[in-house]
Amino acid sequence: MARPILEVKNLTKRFGGFTAVSGINISVQPKETLAIIGPNGAGKTTFYNMISGRLTPSDGQILLEGKDITGLPPHRISRMGISRSFQINNIFTDMTVRENVEVALTAFYGQSKRWYNLYATNRDIQRKAEVMLERLQIAELSNQRAGTISYGDKRLLEIAVVLATDPHLVLLDEPTAGMTPEETVRVTALVRKLAASGEYTFIITEHDMNVVFSLSDRIMVMHRGQCLTIGSPEEVRANPDVRTAYLGEEEEETL
Repeated sequence: MARPILEVKNLTKRFGGFTAVSGINISVQPKETLAIIGPNGAGKTTFYNMISGRLTPSDGQILLEGKDITGLPPHRISRMGISRSFQINNIFTDMTVRENVEVALTAFYGQSKRWYNLYATNRDIQRKAEVMLERLQIAELSNQRAGTISYGDKRLLEIAVVLATDPHLVLLDEPTAGMTPEETVRVTALVRKLAASGEYTFIITEHDMNVVFSLSDRIMVMHRGQCLTIGSPEEVRANPDVRTAYLGEEEEETL
């Protein structure tokens, strides 16, 4: 088996006397799609924030491709290969769709202090942006101001920005939150296609169980800051503890 792209060992985060995440251990394999589910307050966001460097763990260790990244700041973790989307759109609404991706590429190549001049004239950056927009099926929106496009297209633009920097590991935080059913189907299909390409490793948090079960190779269920179980979608679907602690009997038909 290949070396895990991400190893999390006894990861713990305390806020005063409250333990938000307690003793999480997990390995993520290259090209895998891991979903993290759990009720509000289960610790998913805190876990994400520690992986991406927004929070420093109280205990434990995070290894990215064997390198210790525990407690490193977000910009260093990003440069080492972890990119994250957020539940709330994180795009420049006054820029065009293409400019959003070009700015991300410019910053990634270490030219952020003069990003406008660079992305406005650098043909290689323009080409990379165009390729990514085509891949996310929003190339026809390239010259539109990002603030005017649909919510679903904004989410796709944010994913394009995340993927433009060729990350080793992609964290998607509620990628279909707030979408119409039609937008959810479209975005799910595109993420599934990206995962099937074998180019990306994904960790996804998502409340929509149809999305979770259709995208993930494995699912980690968090409950009260702990890992309740990790397994295939079929194993998680059949786990009675998951039904009791998270999904509830009223969700049984969904599973």
